[in-house]
Amino acid sequence: MSFDIPDDRRYLESHEWALETDGVVRVGISDFAQDELGDVVFVELPDEGDDLAQEAEFGVVESIKAVSDLYAPVGGEVVAINNELFDAPELVNEDPFGEGWMLEIDPDDPDDLKALLSADEYEEQIA
Repeated sequence: MSFDIPDDRRYLESHEWALETDGVVRVGISDFAQDELGDVVFVELPDEGDDLAQEAEFGVVESIKAVSDLYAPVGGEVVAINNELFDAPELVNEDPFGEGWMLEIDPDDPDDLKALLSADEYEEQIA
């Protein structure tokens, strides 16, 4: 089975993706992760203004099969959360790289992204 792995993002081994745009890092979970989870029924996210450490747990995604912790790809302040997910958690399954995004972080150190996996490295990990 092949999964969508956009090459404009960086990835954590725990299956979160990070996309930097205008100094802000948008975060979600990969197509592989949402497929492994099955139908997502609940998402728990931090509050705007919360400070996260790189690779620290920031929330939970719950599906009909499992509950999985979510980890921050970069450290920094949460500047936005996707409130749509509270009423429509299925967006994580339907569009994990678009409408299913989870939060945005103002990174403490933008170079943190360089430590993450490239799309090719991530693809090798899940192969």
